[in-house]
Amino acid sequence: MPAGCHDWGAMAEKVDIRTMLTAVYLPCLVYAIGQGAVIPVIALTARDLGASVAVAGFVAALVGVGQIVGDIPAGALASRVGERNAMIVATAVAALGLTGCLLAPSVWLLAIGIFGIGLATSVWQLARLSFVAEVVPYQYRGRALSTLGGVQRVGMFLGPFVGAGAMHVLGGKGAYWVYLAAALAAGGLLLLVTDVTKHQVPTEPVPTLSVLKQHWPILRTLGFTALLFGAVRSSRQVVIPLWADSIGLSPTTTSLVYGISGAVDMLLFYPAGKVMDRYGRMWVAVPSMVLLGVAHLLLPLTHQASTLLLVGIVMGIGNGIGSGLVMTMGADAAPATGRATFLGAWRLAPDVGMATGPLTVSAVSAAIALGPAVLTMGGIALAAVVALHRWVPRTTGEAPAPAEPG
Repeated sequence: MPAGCHDWGAMAEKVDIRTMLTAVYLPCLVYAIGQGAVIPVIALTARDLGASVAVAGFVAALVGVGQIVGDIPAGALASRVGERNAMIVATAVAALGLTGCLLAPSVWLLAIGIFGIGLATSVWQLARLSFVAEVVPYQYRGRALSTLGGVQRVGMFLGPFVGAGAMHVLGGKGAYWVYLAAALAAGGLLLLVTDVTKHQVPTEPVPTLSVLKQHWPILRTLGFTALLFGAVRSSRQVVIPLWADSIGLSPTTTSLVYGISGAVDMLLFYPAGKVMDRYGRMWVAVPSMVLLGVAHLLLPLTHQASTLLLVGIVMGIGNGIGSGLVMTMGADAAPATGRATFLGAWRLAPDVGMATGPLTVSAVSAAIALGPAVLTMGGIALAAVVALHRWVPRTTGEAPAPAEPG
């Protein structure tokens, strides 16, 4: 049993479901609605400010860049000021960035605001992961983190609809007003909740480089697995609409197929967490990657809406049963001392993967064609299965010792 596991039960006595709802899930849902409202319109805002298509795409990508740049500093911040306080700081940074977006007279000032939003998102995601890892006992961790991932999905799904309504009333910047209101509301909710981690015995912050050096074997093995996982997951968001366009489907039909896939995804988060807790992480990790891999390999064989929808549903099932998996693996591997710092480094892997997936699709499509690009992502998914078999511990019930890399 790793250090720190012995006190999770005691910590859990201070945390009931009401506290989890108000301290974690509700703020996450509100914040994610804001994210979902803004993400689809960033490139359009840049275009309205005179950006070329290439520059608009670059500005939209700065959210992900900000997350990657902010991951490790986010861990250091959370380790020094605490998880809840770090989320409050992230809310303030997001509000500042969104205010800049609302007032930006040029595309480059918009870009700075978007980058700031990415930084804030990295802190928010790291802090809530560290918070749950701190207060939830191991036997419930899978459910707690899969629910967290599911709440994030629900918020991102609802966000575009809320943003569209706001833009109808307030104009093109309406989505940014939604995100600003959501960020402030999420931060306000955190201020109203008692910080349950204050009962933790204070420890001296561990230097970031020391944590990275000590736990590098885990980060380079399990972390690499998380990177592959992130790449395959993010490619799903790109390949469905691109393939739909390549076979001549209308934007409306494409949106419907993508929406149904996302709805299937959202329905599976809690069962996935329960399986993780009862049978072990491998019981969702391998099926998730196998289904995503097979769906990618089948996608080039689809030539009409019905078959594309079936593949999209398989992708939704594969992605849904993996809800919270990467966070759970990170929480399992995290040490009690330097936990937040470790998790900041851990978050870097899936975030890099999320950026790598669409880039890989783009690069292979440019060099060869879209079909081979989709097949490449299917191959990466199957490679992830091999990595999962090699490095994810087979455990149930009791908390495992961190995996020793082979």
